[in-house]
Amino acid sequence: MKRIAVLLALLAAGWGNTHAAPVSTNSAPTSRILMIDPSSMPIATGKATLIIGALQRVDGVYTGDYKLKVFPYFLKNEKGRLAIVVSDESLAEINQGKVAAIIGTATTTTSGKGGRTRHIDATATPADINRGTLKLWFTTAGNRKMIFEPAYHFAGTGTAVVVAQATEIKP
Repeated sequence: MKRIAVLLALLAAGWGNTHAAPVSTNSAPTSRILMIDPSSMPIATGKATLIIGALQRVDGVYTGDYKLKVFPYFLKNEKGRLAIVVSDESLAEINQGKVAAIIGTATTTTSGKGGRTRHIDATATPADINRGTLKLWFTTAGNRKMIFEPAYHFAGTGTAVVVAQATEIKP
């Protein structure tokens, strides 16, 4: 009799586990590397190109290097560090296919301009759990609003970063 009771208890426990709510497969790890494609926008008699290196997430902030190339006004070029705040909640929204507003900062490291920080606003529009588009905008020192609309995708932390992503775009 004891064996039957134990067997029924084990079967009941196993049955409960098989009928529990399924684990979501629509969530992605929060440690993935964020890759943002180069993007350009027209300016008076030229164009500005934003090139962002691989961004790694630590404590809800994606950080990495960026370059802003301004053709033909090379004296306006700059490079620096980018920090984009993407909370766990915002990342969950993006993973669910929802548009998310995010913010960040760009701090220049270019000689003569070093240490200047500007606020960045962005909107992430996912196409699926691994890729989508961004709309990034910020104001330059001359009060010019710069708007870039690059594509983005996530790569696993063990994935080799493609160097071609960070190559310059020739005008």
